[in-house]
Amino acid sequence: MESMQVGRAKLTWLNGGVTHMDGGAMFGVVPKPLWCKKYPVNDKNQIELRTDPILIEVDGKRMVVDSGMGNHKLTDKQRRNFGVKEESSIEESLKELGLTRGDIDFVLMTHLHFDHACGLTMWEGEELVPAFPHATIYTSKTEWDEMRNPNMRSKNTYWEENWKPVIEHVHTYDTSIEILPGLKMIHTSGHSNGHSIILFEDGEDTFIHMADIMPTHAHQNVLWALAYDDYPVTSVHEKQKWMGFGYERQAWYVFYHDAHYRALKFDENGEVIDQVKRHAYPYED
Repeated sequence: MESMQVGRAKLTWLNGGVTHMDGGAMFGVVPKPLWCKKYPVNDKNQIELRTDPILIEVDGKRMVVDSGMGNHKLTDKQRRNFGVKEESSIEESLKELGLTRGDIDFVLMTHLHFDHACGLTMWEGEELVPAFPHATIYTSKTEWDEMRNPNMRSKNTYWEENWKPVIEHVHTYDTSIEILPGLKMIHTSGHSNGHSIILFEDGEDTFIHMADIMPTHAHQNVLWALAYDDYPVTSVHEKQKWMGFGYERQAWYVFYHDAHYRALKFDENGEVIDQVKRHAYPYED
């Protein structure tokens, strides 16, 4: 597992599983000859996307950003269509750190699409129960409302089994919330109407988790929005805003989906000045 320190916050990436999604969908209207130079693609036109929760330890509290793919939540057809070659092994990751699921205080959900929310619940015999039994789950009110009342499009990604068992654990906010001093969730919309980013500031040390308005390092260009985005123009404007903010502060950008980098730091011109690479796992060729 990769770890890094940003101010008083320690970040560690847990093993949450992997998907392989269509590259064209992940880069929207960007021509393949452009995006494939920045991110590898397989012979099925799929790109590898991790679903690795970020464990944040700060001020004696432990939290995870998003929840991974979970286990035994997908049908064989879904596993095939979404290119799921590996499900979550979060318990094993936590065990290596001397922790259990019960040690997690908060779960910070940037949004509730299945590839982020399947790990919120787990099977206990024939029953689905909260995967982090003592944690408060934070997500925007807009996202929570749509999760429970999806439309004809979003019902394909907002699944009842990912929210009903945790309904008593969820705490919502409208525009932003400060989880701990300097650590905020900020509602942006864009990828989904309730999508949020995560910002941490501690003096001169900053990290930003852009979630799915910048899911990989290859999405740095503010105009490169996903075909999956419900509001792509909003994604572009929010990305432009937060990339400018981060460049000025030489912030770390940390990723949930990127199969190659855990974090990148850019200078004021958007050039990479530091990086944390992801180590390959045994299942990979």
